[in-house]
Amino acid sequence: MDIATRVWNHKWRIDPIVRSLIDTDFYKLLMCQSVFRNRPETRVTFSLINRSTHVPLATMIDEGELREQLDHVRSLSLSRGESTWLRGNTFYGKRQMFRPDFMEWFEALRLPEYHLERRGDQYELTFEGSWPEVMLWEIPALAILMELRGRKVLNAMGRFELQVLYARAMTKLWEKIERLREIDGLRLADFGTRRRHSFLWQDWCVQAMQEGLGEAFIGTSNCQIAQRRDIEAIGTNAHELPMVYAALAEDDAALNRAPYDVLADWHEEHDGNLRIILPDTYGTEGFLADAPDWLAGWTGIRIDSGDPATGAETAIRWWKERGEDPSDKLIIFSDGLDVDKISELHQQFAGRCRVSFGWGTLLTNDFKGLVPDDALAPFSLVCKAVAADGKPTVKLSDNPNKAMGPKDEIARYKRVFGVGAQDALSVEV
Repeated sequence: MDIATRVWNHKWRIDPIVRSLIDTDFYKLLMCQSVFRNRPETRVTFSLINRSTHVPLATMIDEGELREQLDHVRSLSLSRGESTWLRGNTFYGKRQMFRPDFMEWFEALRLPEYHLERRGDQYELTFEGSWPEVMLWEIPALAILMELRGRKVLNAMGRFELQVLYARAMTKLWEKIERLREIDGLRLADFGTRRRHSFLWQDWCVQAMQEGLGEAFIGTSNCQIAQRRDIEAIGTNAHELPMVYAALAEDDAALNRAPYDVLADWHEEHDGNLRIILPDTYGTEGFLADAPDWLAGWTGIRIDSGDPATGAETAIRWWKERGEDPSDKLIIFSDGLDVDKISELHQQFAGRCRVSFGWGTLLTNDFKGLVPDDALAPFSLVCKAVAADGKPTVKLSDNPNKAMGPKDEIARYKRVFGVGAQDALSVEV
């Protein structure tokens, strides 16, 4: 695919950034079905949060073009082929992962309205409504903003400049793939949808990984690309679930139980499949210390904040304490990964447990050093649930720089979950 020519043609014709409701992460659909079943009436607000405040999105992205892209997403619905794929495909060895009642609802869905307002040099973008509906805005909203920011930079470049840029970016990625080939027993998936450079670039990256890594490349989180390239769709659950369940808790005791209530519902929803714990929403140490014994029997743990090696050691120690064999367990690393970190973690933990990697932004959006002033360098943009039934949500994380929520509620959550001093790590992507 000649990506440079396609980008050049954006100068004359608006090209929809999101072309499908399944141009989203697989875990979003899995969580959506769980929410549809367990908490369909909950009213939730999602909001854009630009952690990289040095990137002035409102001065870089035209508001009219942003609205046009968002409005286009609201016009989308599942195609017959997409519905057939979701209804009939086998995911994680299970046929009919998505129930008929959920699919009927999803097939009729149009995403709800959004609220967009400029605040200084940033945009305030929020989505409010029933939880199953508004949660599906997160990934397309991030993809649109990331790509429009990229287009702003690319629009100033000539046709040959674009060809050279993409040639350099392709070479940069291929050199990473060549280094990854040297890791014996590697298992790696694409987790790069939410902060990708563009859909076309993510699709190219996935194809390069397929060819370059072979069986070591186990799939992609992006449902549309998984369908298009006939590869595995990868994903389980995310922080959104415990954040909303916790916000709905009526007292401190219910708040302390909320992260485990999420996983009890998840276990029932998926009949024992997809049993991966994400323990860091309110601190990994406290979560594991208070976890019921039945969670120790789950397949594995995903580490998404804090020092990844420390998190893995904590998980291994916990399994041993609960009488489980860590060598049978899966640890998925997914926070801020690039080749050096992947290599280091694989060397440290392969053999002690089963190791897998969800490679995100620095797979699908690493244009660092390729344009003047590093104007295409990736940055940290998220879209999070900030309120549930009028109550604020909180995320503590294992890295205080990723914490979010009102200060008084953060203090309360730290008390309830026994979170003490934490090491602050930089958040780049």
